[in-house]
Amino acid sequence: MELATTLIGQTVRNAVREVGINPNYWYAVAWAKDLKPQEILPITIWEQPIALFRDSKNQVQAVENVCPHKGVAMDKGKVQGDAIACGYHGWEFNGNGECISIPYWNSDQKLPCARMRSYPVQEKYGILWIFPGDPALAERESIPEMPEYDNPDWLMVPITARFEAHFSICNENTMDVFHGYLHQNLQGWFDPVLLKLQETENSVTAAYNVSYKGAITKFLGLSEDGGLTTKTISISYRYPNYASALEGVSSLYLMRLPIGKTKSRSFALFFLKVRVPKWLLNSLRPLLQPAILHLLFMRFLNQDIEMIESEQKHYLKNPERRYVEVNPAIIAVQRLIVRQYEQYLRQQSESVKPLQEATRQ
Repeated sequence: MELATTLIGQTVRNAVREVGINPNYWYAVAWAKDLKPQEILPITIWEQPIALFRDSKNQVQAVENVCPHKGVAMDKGKVQGDAIACGYHGWEFNGNGECISIPYWNSDQKLPCARMRSYPVQEKYGILWIFPGDPALAERESIPEMPEYDNPDWLMVPITARFEAHFSICNENTMDVFHGYLHQNLQGWFDPVLLKLQETENSVTAAYNVSYKGAITKFLGLSEDGGLTTKTISISYRYPNYASALEGVSSLYLMRLPIGKTKSRSFALFFLKVRVPKWLLNSLRPLLQPAILHLLFMRFLNQDIEMIESEQKHYLKNPERRYVEVNPAIIAVQRLIVRQYEQYLRQQSESVKPLQEATRQ
């Protein structure tokens, strides 16, 4: 559905700062390189503690990070072959969450019915992805496609960040091209114009015209002399992840990890078209990646984090206060976040009804 791009004052629905997630999507939870063999990596998706480990075939397994025996965190234990062992009593569980061994158990006896939840998991694009919802729905959803990932013409820069804020605030920042004002001292973009806005059941897509000048235009290859340049940036929020592109220059894939009501994390892959011969680009990659990350991205990102966390802080002080938004793209993102959560709650309610009816019978 096409939406109007006119800037007009609208009251923010504070409910968006309280909603949970729709877990029936794939969520990026960690860099694959951070999960070493024989190690257990604890992560959290919307207050669900999960333990990741690699089995003997180096395949990633994901189970609930709570031992069903005593409630101890499984990441306090160790990996033993294809199993994860609790550090308290040594109970072992396979990747399906089934108890397969107890050190002091009589081999003639049947093991007790002790099981932890397991999760569908994938390793792709150097990222670990988990489906925290109904496992039966995992095959219906897909991980975002990133065609630049294996293309040698693009320079890839991995970026991560942590936010002391609700994921809705973080997501609005990503869609909000109008906050270029914040980055004036970094010669960021300016004079943004919302050109196009579309909304579907699970996505919001916007196109903005933005202007650049100065050193950043030369760095990005937008102009040779640093003069004024206007480009179109497209941003797509396909719940729960983002993809954006600056025409002919760069692409960004940003995956949001909602950890809790006031904690979020992001995993992003930035692709830059560097106009140098491939042989030279290959030799420059080890130097360009950290340079772009620390000299360009992190400077912008740190400014964003400061504002995002300030917004969260003041919301918590006075959650009844109403704020005004003028960018219809932000309002559309808020609608989408609330709609997805309400959709999940309806699905949960519908799945519980047959059980309740069967119980009454």
